[in-house]
Amino acid sequence: MPVAMITGASKGLGRALGAELAQRGWDLVLDARSAGVLARTVEELGDRYGTRVVGVAGDVTDAGHRAELVAAARGLGGLDLLVSNASALGAEPLVRLDGLPLDGLRQALETNVVAALGLVQETLPLLRAAAVGTVVVVSSDAGAEPYETWGGYGASKAALDQLAAVLGVEEPGLRVWAVDPGDMQTDLYAAAVPEDEDPRPRPETVAPAFLRLLERRPTSGRYAAPALLRLSGTNESSGTAELSGTVEEEQ
Repeated sequence: MPVAMITGASKGLGRALGAELAQRGWDLVLDARSAGVLARTVEELGDRYGTRVVGVAGDVTDAGHRAELVAAARGLGGLDLLVSNASALGAEPLVRLDGLPLDGLRQALETNVVAALGLVQETLPLLRAAAVGTVVVVSSDAGAEPYETWGGYGASKAALDQLAAVLGVEEPGLRVWAVDPGDMQTDLYAAAVPEDEDPRPRPETVAPAFLRLLERRPTSGRYAAPALLRLSGTNESSGTAELSGTVEEEQ
């Protein structure tokens, strides 16, 4: 069975991706900081889909925790897919740059960029040994557009996008995709903008976009989930053409 590692996987988009993959027979290594919530997710997905699901609670900024995740993947036989989904905002709720705590910016960069690269470095031997090793980093339109109060978080996601782009060039044997999921109803967004009560898509409706990439395996690049989801209404030839390069989306 193929093996996927997903960070920030106890709830939200990470959990939704885990459910989609488990339903398709993937074994999973799941990471989250909250041990109790992670344990419930591991039990639910394992019982529902009958795949092997291993939970490793901890913080991805901790090198020892990252080593435990890699050891768990080895225990399942290797690693085919790494999904870097764990994120930190830097301030909750978000604030303008003139009030952004520098320690908060450091936390966002450490979690969203440094830890993500550290986990890539740890898992590269396993990913290179896979038939087609794949790295997915969860990006954001805040990394490409100048939204007020999103400066620190957006800067970290822009840096993550660039790391993914360079990794795709340096590792031509892998697939490396940065995916902008678009707006979602998540705890992260609620913490970022608590006064925003507009309904937003649930992560379960966005996760199939990531599966579209795994099904068609386009070139390494940056993709937007809304555009990927629209491909379900296209024929194979037009869908493949659209996926042949970077798919961007107005957010």
